[in-house]
Amino acid sequence: MGKKYRVGIACMSHDHVWGEIGTWQKMENVELVAAGDDEPELLERIKKEYGVPRVYNSYQEMLEKEELDIVQAAGGNSEGPGIVEAAAAKGIHVISEKPMASTLAGAGRMKAAAEIAGTLLLINWPSAWHAEWQELERRVLAGDVGEVRFTRYRSAHNGPVAIGCHPSFIRDLTTPEINGAGALMDYCCYGAKLAARLLGRPLSATGQRGYFGTEPKYAASDDNAIITAKYAHAFASCEASWTQPVEYLETNPLVYGSEGAIGIYHGKIQYHKAGSELVSYDAPPLEYPFRNGPEYLIHCIENKLPIEGFCSPQVGRDAQEILEAGLRSANTGLTQKIPLE
Repeated sequence: MGKKYRVGIACMSHDHVWGEIGTWQKMENVELVAAGDDEPELLERIKKEYGVPRVYNSYQEMLEKEELDIVQAAGGNSEGPGIVEAAAAKGIHVISEKPMASTLAGAGRMKAAAEIAGTLLLINWPSAWHAEWQELERRVLAGDVGEVRFTRYRSAHNGPVAIGCHPSFIRDLTTPEINGAGALMDYCCYGAKLAARLLGRPLSATGQRGYFGTEPKYAASDDNAIITAKYAHAFASCEASWTQPVEYLETNPLVYGSEGAIGIYHGKIQYHKAGSELVSYDAPPLEYPFRNGPEYLIHCIENKLPIEGFCSPQVGRDAQEILEAGLRSANTGLTQKIPLE
């Protein structure tokens, strides 16, 4: 058997972390050795429920005392830059939960730290590991819809409290200094990531956000938002809601091009080539090494490959620029030109 990778968990307030811990523990070439957080309840949970042997009162202490190969970062959005910089300084690769950061400056710090250190940084978008998203990405980039003219993704649920998020995650999501905004940052990020991957950096972005719900903790930020990014020959719509009590009624995500369209509807690919009938089919199953973030990160480490696709630092950074432009626009009422000053 080859190298066994020593993994440490840096912060655990991001609710995605518990599923990721389960993924790490199923990998034969991984040893989950430690966790660091300043919240005793989270440390107790990872120790008791997941059997992680050593816990520390901060990720900094964990990095100081442990010899690690990989760090799983899962704190508030504002914590990402510090974690990546501290890990990169010790030559440790990082997989960080989405979105990349709370600000464009923070995303830039993360990308720069990994580049300077020569370490890998993977921004772990859950949708990147869905077979349907991978099939849509493949077909669009292969030119199957022609030149992309429009992308759209709506990410929504009925609110962090309503869906049962952990109190620490609710705190992070509803504190603008931690999250960067509210639903705009938490959920417009998926549409921004889709646009950044398929279209790159836009020329400008316009955003709106509002507080439409009943959960008072959101009042300091927003629970609904929309960002429209403008490209030379395309628009991208990034939609977010924390007040949607039902499932999606339509194709989501959706890409229109000069020669056709493709989207996902209730788990199936919908592909319509101009002049032909619409085709609905199941996406091909996921294959190694693209079944989850931890697997792909280790594959890239072992083969000395860069992180590519949706989870690359460049796509994460460009998505963050769309988010920041949308936020500035929502706050000022003015469309923001990109690159941002």
